[in-house]
Amino acid sequence: MATQDGNSRDSSMMHLFLNCLAASAGAGLTYVRNIVPHLASRTDLRATILLTPALRVEFGTFSNVSFVEMETAKNSAKRFWQEQKLLPGFIRHSGADVLISTGNFALRNSPIPQILLSGNSLYTSEDFSRDVRSRGDYGLWLDTRIKGFLAKQSLRWADCTVAPSNAFAQELRRWSGVATTVAIHHGFDRAIFLQEQAPLPEEVQSKLDSGKDALRLLFVSHYNYYRNFETLLRAMPWLRECLSGQKLRLYLTCKFRSEENPGSYHAEATAALVQELGISEEVVELGSIPYGSLYQVYKACNLYVTAAYAETFAHPVVEAMASGLPVIASDIAAHHEICGQAAMYFSRFSAEELALRIVQVARSDSLRRQLADRGSARSQDFSWEKHVSEIVDLARKLANIPATDKSLLGVAV
Repeated sequence: MATQDGNSRDSSMMHLFLNCLAASAGAGLTYVRNIVPHLASRTDLRATILLTPALRVEFGTFSNVSFVEMETAKNSAKRFWQEQKLLPGFIRHSGADVLISTGNFALRNSPIPQILLSGNSLYTSEDFSRDVRSRGDYGLWLDTRIKGFLAKQSLRWADCTVAPSNAFAQELRRWSGVATTVAIHHGFDRAIFLQEQAPLPEEVQSKLDSGKDALRLLFVSHYNYYRNFETLLRAMPWLRECLSGQKLRLYLTCKFRSEENPGSYHAEATAALVQELGISEEVVELGSIPYGSLYQVYKACNLYVTAAYAETFAHPVVEAMASGLPVIASDIAAHHEICGQAAMYFSRFSAEELALRIVQVARSDSLRRQLADRGSARSQDFSWEKHVSEIVDLARKLANIPATDKSLLGVAV
């Protein structure tokens, strides 16, 4: 059962229909929470947003945005078929001009032009496929293969696909053979992020305070395989040796317990690796941090590190740059694109090279200042207002282009 709210609106404005049912955790929630206020602030369009009741309560009432609430299946396959069946009716009833599908999967035979937002690199990542097989997690391997098939079909069903980086747009074109994929960077509200001053939970603050005389490394992520925690952990013994007795802490915004992380990832082997390497004192599991308090964690640390082998944008590196932290990142294309010269890079599976990069930055005041200054400047290049404007411009262009002429869309970034 779906319920709708909202007022009657000027029919002369462009009308967008956003399917946000897939936004339930992580990047999906971040995306919807950021774009809705920017859509609502515009006077040149109206929007109908399909979302779950749990997400609807986060937003107020807007003159140009209406919400359609629908409970959805937690199983992604069931949700996919639910959307294929019900979405066309919602769209026709709304009278929208362009559909924006935000959850990696498109509507087959959309009654109006459709923009697909694709942001899951696991469907295209050979590293992820090898990693999952090496762990013996064949259920996840099969689930990813099935979703990957539907994601590839979705690229063909959509009139245009938007990726959050040029790196991922190129990967999607290579993987699918579909040329109508463009890149529009995700945004970042730097001023709002830096103003967030919500206090940290007492337990978290105590853990941060206990490492004040240590070199404090930070990695922001819930636990999963593709963020490559194992390489981070294997770098710690190298660091202890290189730093000659200096205290060391690696702060993580997760815990190595499967039940405390989203998704079906098994964290027990990683927890065992911490014990095997003898680094339980150095590795500090803070657990999940509310977004309004996250800046406090960045401020308390010295360096930001990520060994991820699959990313499409990587919001935490932008947050780290905005917070003035030097960034040390794996050498994947998305990190190079987002950070540019504001980071030091290492081979993504080399714990030794990661340790050497950390030591190189930690021992050079001038290099730390240089990276911090470059990062602060780079973080200002990302804006949710700009992102929404480019999506709206693309929708206007798409609505006026005949279905057979998609070559005029171009790349936005």
